[in-house]
Amino acid sequence: MNKIVVITGASSGFGAMAARELAHAGHTVYAGMRDLRGRNAEAAADLTAHARREGVDARAVEMDVADQASVDAAIERIVAESGRLDVVVHNAGHMTLGPAEAFTVEQLASVYDTNVLSTQRVNRAALPHLRRQRDGLLVWVGSSSARGGTPPWLGPYFAAKAAEDALAVSIAAEVTRFGIDTSIIVPGSFTTGTNHYAHAGRPQDAAVAEEYDAVYAGVRDDLLRRQAALSPPDADPTEVARQLARVVDLPKGSRPFRVYIDPAQDGAEEIFRIGDRVRRDFYRTVGYPDLLTPS
Repeated sequence: MNKIVVITGASSGFGAMAARELAHAGHTVYAGMRDLRGRNAEAAADLTAHARREGVDARAVEMDVADQASVDAAIERIVAESGRLDVVVHNAGHMTLGPAEAFTVEQLASVYDTNVLSTQRVNRAALPHLRRQRDGLLVWVGSSSARGGTPPWLGPYFAAKAAEDALAVSIAAEVTRFGIDTSIIVPGSFTTGTNHYAHAGRPQDAAVAEEYDAVYAGVRDDLLRRQAALSPPDADPTEVARQLARVVDLPKGSRPFRVYIDPAQDGAEEIFRIGDRVRRDFYRTVGYPDLLTPS
C-alpha cells in the first residue's frame, strides 16, 4: 500500500538515502530540507531529477526543523496535497566533535534543538493528523552512541541522541491507543557515506579546546581511526535506508521496536535489548501490556 511519508533532514546522509529507498518501494515521499532556494537547492534538484528519471514519487519540501512555523507549513502542505500523512521519519540531526567543556552552553542547546526539540516540533504538527486517522507510524533514526561503547569528544551529540531515544520510548507508549506504531532505527558508526564527521560542529571556546589538545595530543584522531577500523570495509550506510523501508512496509503491530544496523558491533544492541525487556516487563507488571503495541 502506498504510504505518505515525511522525512526530516533529508538533504543528505541517511535521510537522502531513505527518501530514495522509500520512493522506490512505491511510497509518496516528502523529503524535508531547509533553504530549498539556497544551501539545499542542489540536493532538492537532485532528488527531483532522480524521481523523474526513475518514475517514483519523491518531493522536496521546505522544512526547517528549528522553526515551528516552517514545520507546521510543511505538514499542512503534505496533508493538503496528499489528503493524509502515514509515516513520520525523525532523521534530522547534527554531530559535534571536540572536548565537551569547550562547547558553550548555547552550542549545547543548539545541538539539543536539532537532535531532540526538532522531533517535538514535528510531532506537534503531525501527530494530530495521525491521531485523527487512528493510524500511523513514527520512525526515529537514533544511534548506537546512546548506549554503546563510545569514544570521547562526541559528548554533546551522544547526550542529545540519548535524550531523543528516551523521548521516543515514552511517546511510543502514549500513542499506541491512537493506533500509532513506533520503530527506532539504531545505526552504528558509519564513517563513510553520511558526512557526519565532515560537517560536525566544533567548539567555540578555542582556548579550552587547545588545553585539551595539549594533554591529549593525537588521541582524538587516533581513537576515531581505531573506531573506524572496527567496521568491515564493506559497511554500507544504505543498509540503514533499506531497513527503514522494510519497517515501513511491515503490517502495523508486527514492526520491530528497534532495528540495529551496526557493522562495528559496539555493544549498544546488548544494552538496548536489556532495557527494552525491562520496559516490556514493567508494563506487564503494572497491568498495561496493551501500551506495548498499537490498537
